[in-house]
Amino acid sequence: MTFVRPARPDELPALIEHPGDPERNAATRAYLTQLLDSGCTRPEWCLVAEDGDGRLTGSVVLWTIPGHEVPLALVLFEAPEDAPETAAALLDAAAARAGELGAKELEHVVDSPAQAPQFQRNPERRGELLRASGFAAIRDGRRFSLRVPAGALPADDARLTFRSLAELGPEPFVAVLAELLADTADARLAADVQEHGARRAAELLFEETAELKHEPAWWELGYDADGTVAVISLPAENPSVPVIGFVGVAPAHRGKGYATSVVIRGTRVLAAAGATEIRGDCDAANVAMAKAFERAGYVNFADRLEFARAL
Repeated sequence: MTFVRPARPDELPALIEHPGDPERNAATRAYLTQLLDSGCTRPEWCLVAEDGDGRLTGSVVLWTIPGHEVPLALVLFEAPEDAPETAAALLDAAAARAGELGAKELEHVVDSPAQAPQFQRNPERRGELLRASGFAAIRDGRRFSLRVPAGALPADDARLTFRSLAELGPEPFVAVLAELLADTADARLAADVQEHGARRAAELLFEETAELKHEPAWWELGYDADGTVAVISLPAENPSVPVIGFVGVAPAHRGKGYATSVVIRGTRVLAAAGATEIRGDCDAANVAMAKAFERAGYVNFADRLEFARAL
């Protein structure tokens, strides 16, 4: 029999301890401490499963953007691979709690290979457990990382002239996003366009990205010599690490190498703000953007399956 309950204060931030795996235990403790301190979660959102003898057998933690009251995703989901009933109980309890708090959908990402801080070993089995509990894969992504070099970064593309959000205001940015999303290769964004239309999907993307920490001067449109918008760059900082955020090349300017140029631009902006590591991601189907990251010096360090469950 499995019983799911909020973790007690003495069980935080460790939750499930793995004997003989001090690296994993230390990393996940530090991660949950960071989430609690930043407001990405709170103690009552940290759930554990226990068996009939009171032994902890699994965990799951609800996550949101700092300042929000509604959970968006779950992290630190752990359950024995041979106990699907424990996994189902944890996922159902997390979904029920998120729904009570006003969530309409709950997401979870699975990275491969397993790495700190979540150590999601056996991603195939994890995916099976998620699907059995009503989650569906919504994006097959690729994750990229760059350790900012001590020396000079690549120069900006001399063909582009950049103007910031502080100068232009949001409307030109939303207009460019709507144009890009009309034929996006990103599965999640394409689904948003199908549901809301390109313009509303662009507004939602702008609003969601704006919730990440950023300065208006960081967000830019890059203009080609002919005066038309060629690229958009929305670098930001999430609660864990600086990110490229969203970048794109206007359809009329594709095939000119601007995808690499806009990744470099976002990288330079974040580096100037003090970033020492920067991450970015793209849909596996967006081959041009994956190549742009690599040409800008980024390394594809993991693949990421994104799942969602309607509540």
